[in-house]
Amino acid sequence: MKVVRSIEELRSQLLGQLRTAFVPTMGNLHAGHLSLMRLAARHGDPVVASIFVNRLQFGPKEDFESYPRTFDADCDKLSKEGVYVLFAPDERELYPEPQEYRVSPPAALGDTLEGEFRPGFFVGVTTVVLKLFSCVQPRAAVFGKKDYQQLMIVRNMCRQFSLPCEIIAAETVRADDGLALSSRNGYLSDPERREAPALFRTLNEVREKVLARDLSFAAIEQSARAALVHRGWRPDYVSIRRRADLKLPDSDAALSEEPLVVLAAAHLGKTRLIDNLEI
Repeated sequence: MKVVRSIEELRSQLLGQLRTAFVPTMGNLHAGHLSLMRLAARHGDPVVASIFVNRLQFGPKEDFESYPRTFDADCDKLSKEGVYVLFAPDERELYPEPQEYRVSPPAALGDTLEGEFRPGFFVGVTTVVLKLFSCVQPRAAVFGKKDYQQLMIVRNMCRQFSLPCEIIAAETVRADDGLALSSRNGYLSDPERREAPALFRTLNEVREKVLARDLSFAAIEQSARAALVHRGWRPDYVSIRRRADLKLPDSDAALSEEPLVVLAAAHLGKTRLIDNLEI
């Protein structure tokens, strides 16, 4: 695996490659990330990964400085997965001047759910993804369904900008007890780690109630939030949305076959976890 630090070196390394598959990451890689690399290999060649902790998507009170950085271990894992190039720029390389031009998702999609509780987050995400796409120029890029809203926003951005890149959705990878794998799981204490799978169990209970069609969506959401609070969580949201656009379902959606998804974000101790489940 070749590790490149500059945009110029990256473009030189990929010159003439027309089927590049790309997986952008912030490092601290786990089994979920590695599954993205394997999926990328099925959709293109060569596979390029990036590691860049993007300051633009962190709020003023979020964990940019303390975000886990495990570069040497990450390189070892990526090399074993057959990744061809790792692009690992520093901030001065990717942002040599203040990034005054930014990409703003439409408010209806970018300012709800995660966007409501993390203002500016998706502006930071879409800006760095567009810049990384410009550097790598991939034919395909892989994003995980765990970050469901992010996946949708990136996919819509590519469509509206006519970017020649197919966005591949990867299923969420979970531990044996159901907890979605995440770099931030490492912040959990042992008791919190044992409690953490309750978030996914709550989503499954929501799904069962929606399919039973005997309660309003609002009542189901309220019950789920109350159950989490009772267990010591601090939920930001538990919300049933349309898969197509993440808008609130119509009032008669419970009687239709409209594809839905339930998304949740909640704090357990000092750690904020997100998850979702398609219905």
